[in-house]
Amino acid sequence: MEVVIELSPALFLTTWAAGLAAMAAVVAWWKVVGPGFGWLAGAVTVLLGGTGWAVGGGWAAGVGTLAAVAGFGLARRPQPAALAFGVAALLYAGASISDGGVFGTMSGAVMLGAITAEMLLGHWYLIDPSLPRWALKRLAVAGAAGVILDGSVVAIEAGVDWGGEVTGWVFLVLGITTFVLMVAVRLALNEPSYPGVMAATGLSYLAILTAIGSAVAGRAVLDNGASLLAGPSEALGTIAFL
Repeated sequence: MEVVIELSPALFLTTWAAGLAAMAAVVAWWKVVGPGFGWLAGAVTVLLGGTGWAVGGGWAAGVGTLAAVAGFGLARRPQPAALAFGVAALLYAGASISDGGVFGTMSGAVMLGAITAEMLLGHWYLIDPSLPRWALKRLAVAGAAGVILDGSVVAIEAGVDWGGEVTGWVFLVLGITTFVLMVAVRLALNEPSYPGVMAATGLSYLAILTAIGSAVAGRAVLDNGASLLAGPSEALGTIAFL
């Protein structure tokens, strides 16, 4: 089965915002950190989703941004904040689905959202190493699972044509690298000393960069019905918006 999507800044940003809003809702529900994480995650979500709305994300992205602002404002009240962020996630996903498809939106949101939340939450553990690490470990597992899910969705929807060309190889290499980094994050968190969290947070920074590249390349593969390994000219054209 071949699925054609329209790769655009709005699609990418609303997918990313949907994932981060969902993970912010989960962390708020866990009550593992104070309101600072809600403020930071909320601000980043508003930046991503609000920009997505401004460049063509539609009314759902606009209302989702308002919900994310509400989550930011409710950060001192975990359950209401979780509800607001959850609503924002659904609205951003709705804005993304029209161009990215249901499965592409879900897989991209899980991958980008979990890895971004991992990186942001890691900063609170650097400030207070006594916080329980199970939250970070769960986000690391979710990020690794998101990489596998996103890779599977792209491979199934595009079909595999091993022609040895650029876009598909970029997607595969960055996806594999992201997965390895998230496994390394999870293993680093098994180190009981403070440097374990430092290493995990640093590795999550790298994973964010490779995950962004993987998500863009994967959607470039599907844009205009490209095969999994589109040629160099198609690769440059479809990711030029960055």
